[in-house]
Amino acid sequence: MIKLAKREEQIMQAFWELERAFIRDIIPLLPDPKPHYNSVATMVKILEEKGFLGHEVIGNMYQYFPVIPRDDYQSHALKDIVSQYFDNSYPRMLAFFAKEQNLGEQELKEILDLIKNGKS
Repeated sequence: MIKLAKREEQIMQAFWELERAFIRDIIPLLPDPKPHYNSVATMVKILEEKGFLGHEVIGNMYQYFPVIPRDDYQSHALKDIVSQYFDNSYPRMLAFFAKEQNLGEQELKEILDLIKNGKS
């Protein structure tokens, strides 16, 4: 799977949130400064060419929808981060975040409970 550029990822976040949308619908969801409609349209076309978006013709307009689920992209992106920054070690990654965020014992217990419940 291809890693998306920052603005492409922002656009995909908007589509994942809305599920189906016209270009004009996602612009308000993008961070400031808001890109011009034509810039977003160009990036949407690129995302469609990359296989992230599909479209349906409604009248004379295109309504776009995500083809790649958010969970699939998140999983891929996380694997890249773990590989690039933590030598493919999830324990190292978790230890880093626990230390950086000053997680307390209760928060760490909650994380362990989430992991245990997710596996069952």
